[in-house]
Amino acid sequence: MQNPLFYALPPHFRPDMPAPKKKPAAATKSTAKSAAGATTSATTTRAAKIDDKLIKLGLRSDIDKVLHLPLRYEDETEIKNISEAGFIFGRPVQVEGVVTSCEVAFRPRRQLVVTIADESGQLVMRFLNFYGSQVKQMAEGNRVRARGEVRHGFFGAEMVHPAYKMVIEGAPLPSALTPVYPAGEGLSQTLLRKTIADAMGRMAWRDTLSEQLRTSLELMPFEPAVRMLHNPPPDIDESALADRSHAAWVRMKFDELLAQQLSMKRAQIARREKGAAVLPKVGALSQAFIQQLPFSLTNAQQRVLTEIRADLKQSFPMQRLLQGDVGSGKTVVAAIAAAQAIDSGFQAVLMAPTEILADQHFRKIAGWMEPLGVNVAWLTGSLKKKEKLAAKARIESGAAQLVIGTHALIQEDVQFSRLGLVIVDEQHRFGVSQRLVLRNKGMDSNAPSSKQTIPHQLMMSATPIPRTLAMTYYADLEVSVIDELPPGRTPIVTRVIDQNRRDEVIERVHAAALEGRQVYWVCPLIEESEALQLQTATDTHLTLAAALPDLHVGLVHGRMKPAEKQEVMDAFTRGDIHVLVATTVIEVGVDVPNASLMVIEHAERFGLSQLHQLRGRVGRGVTASVCLLLYQGPLGQVAKQRLRIMRESTDGFEIARKDLEIRGPGEFLGARQSGQAMLRFADLETDQWLVDRARDVAQALLRDDPATVEAHLARWLGAREDFLKV
Repeated sequence: MQNPLFYALPPHFRPDMPAPKKKPAAATKSTAKSAAGATTSATTTRAAKIDDKLIKLGLRSDIDKVLHLPLRYEDETEIKNISEAGFIFGRPVQVEGVVTSCEVAFRPRRQLVVTIADESGQLVMRFLNFYGSQVKQMAEGNRVRARGEVRHGFFGAEMVHPAYKMVIEGAPLPSALTPVYPAGEGLSQTLLRKTIADAMGRMAWRDTLSEQLRTSLELMPFEPAVRMLHNPPPDIDESALADRSHAAWVRMKFDELLAQQLSMKRAQIARREKGAAVLPKVGALSQAFIQQLPFSLTNAQQRVLTEIRADLKQSFPMQRLLQGDVGSGKTVVAAIAAAQAIDSGFQAVLMAPTEILADQHFRKIAGWMEPLGVNVAWLTGSLKKKEKLAAKARIESGAAQLVIGTHALIQEDVQFSRLGLVIVDEQHRFGVSQRLVLRNKGMDSNAPSSKQTIPHQLMMSATPIPRTLAMTYYADLEVSVIDELPPGRTPIVTRVIDQNRRDEVIERVHAAALEGRQVYWVCPLIEESEALQLQTATDTHLTLAAALPDLHVGLVHGRMKPAEKQEVMDAFTRGDIHVLVATTVIEVGVDVPNASLMVIEHAERFGLSQLHQLRGRVGRGVTASVCLLLYQGPLGQVAKQRLRIMRESTDGFEIARKDLEIRGPGEFLGARQSGQAMLRFADLETDQWLVDRARDVAQALLRDDPATVEAHLARWLGAREDFLKV
């Protein structure tokens, strides 16, 4: 039998392999040049890959890198003896020692176990994931500096996956705290620190704020603040650094808030300088529309309608956010605004994020408008080609006075004849560029730029936004609030129920259906997921159909074809389906007054805003409604908090305020979808005093110092400012 080591030998040492070809005596000049060129090319490629990764992290220019501030800091300025470190618990500590043993162990799993020692004792470093190069690094006799939390294992003090580096004896310690930066895939902290340090070396450190202004606001100068945050001295107040109350952080937060306020206010000024179609006529259609409604407008609806009507009569474009709780009557206000546009001789368009919601709007608004002689067009991606072409022709010719649809409305070949009003429902679900494309449909490409006009824009949201947040993030918008529900709405009772009582819930569903009421049963997933073992919509549908054989149980989810979804929704609306199992496709727009019981499966997995939206699908009729939140224990602290808030409150504005506290403004506003410039450093709850100051300073600078405005926006927003102008 061959020696196993035989096959580990290089081929030219093995007798069964041919001898290698003889190497040339010396490389020629061309070969040397080729090798040098290959090295240069490899270096260039590596640098390009790093640049790509930095760009993905948003780090394009030097100022982007300089403003990439640390998430936290590590104190590597001090080394503890190993024996002393063994008594420090709950926080990282740094030790240094010589490797006394290094071995790959296989029990209880494959791991690298390294023992280091100093004059006071020894410590085990354990790596559950490691590379062969680490084994070589940790050769006996090498010196290593390690940082991590010490715990006591079977063999004494140990660190699991500590941060470490190989050092020589007497290697100096850092003189400042070590920053830890937000990082992307393939970007090490070492690389980020060097990249940022290089960028700081190239910076022209001009302060965008005058010394007089800084003094009046008690702000640090820009350069010392930035340098302190990247390299804080060891004697700095670490608690102030951690909670971002240090003067250096205050300067960064103020600058960020000022940039946002400047951009928003400037966008507002620029919008007011643009022309818009004047829609002054509240004529026969508007009056007939209100008269034929089977209900009276609430005081809140009448108030916001007055605000919108005044905007539409202006010669600059309206940019108004209409927000109100679920079921507050935003759609009817939007329809009356559309009637004013049509009365004035212009087209209006309403875009919704889902086909179910768009169809709901179409059926409701067309039911109001068409008897009054209004030509309403419907355009979605699921229409057949012939129907699409016909709808587009009516839109382009102007025959369609009101157009309702989905993202299909922003396709390049959709042209309007005389677009005066754009209405966007659930506006946070659309990207900035999508809203911009729809608005620009109303521009006359043949008109000179000095005479260009854009449509008025009304954006609607059923996620109420607290006033502080609206003033900060939507500083360029006028905000109208419908803070009153129509009369006759019954309050919704919310109950939180353990998943173990599922059979009781099914019995309650059965009893409700036998009484003639309809039920929603909402699930978070369509199919089984290994990551989240949740009850799925498809499984739940099968389970309920088997448990309730005398009822018609329907199923609707996002992967169904639009026609299939609509068929199911129509059957539910008619009352043919008793229990509708659904994913969150029914979150908005579904209006079935007879549905008075909702069950939300794995409610702990939903956010507050989404739970409130889902709950708003019931309580739309005269029957008392109930929402049952089924949860799977054990619950985390945030999940407990969410479910408690849902049980205790049905006020959308109060829930929104709590949601903001829990999630922060970025997630609350749906920033990934909306493209809004998010606050990286400031916190709207704790930094309200800075928001107020930034707002005042922004107004003064825009009035008196345009050069400072330009410099400050270039530093903080750069090309991103365009995303705030929609």
